[in-house]
Amino acid sequence: VADSYTGLSIATFGGNPVSTRGALATIEFIQKERLAENADLQGRRLREGLEALKTKYPCIGDVRGMGLMQALEVVDPVSPDGKTPVGKAPDPAKVARVFEETRRLGLLIGKSGLYGNIVRLTPPMIVSAREVDDALEILDRAFAATE
Repeated sequence: VADSYTGLSIATFGGNPVSTRGALATIEFIQKERLAENADLQGRRLREGLEALKTKYPCIGDVRGMGLMQALEVVDPVSPDGKTPVGKAPDPAKVARVFEETRRLGLLIGKSGLYGNIVRLTPPMIVSAREVDDALEILDRAFAATE
């Protein structure tokens, strides 16, 4: 790789043996603890739970993501009169309420998206099945409380 650089090139921490050793230790830990496999397994568990929430709450318009990085698109499934479908317009106000309710219940989530209507979930690779289930339960309670 180093031979591919033909001009002047610098890197403040490039080749630093302490940083390199830290990176190697991290990779070794990930492999030893089988964290990639855990992320795949718990990511599938999380996704299944989020899909179940989508079935339960019409305001969840979409579930998307990969592995442990998942997102819920929150939409307003009906117009203000409560009868007319509106084509699932973004509902950032609902996300704000869910965000505050999950925080109150002990779960930190992210919110994002162009319209502010995306709930982001990014648990760590070490997350357990119990923690995924707990997070799904809190999300369920938060959506129920904000209906």
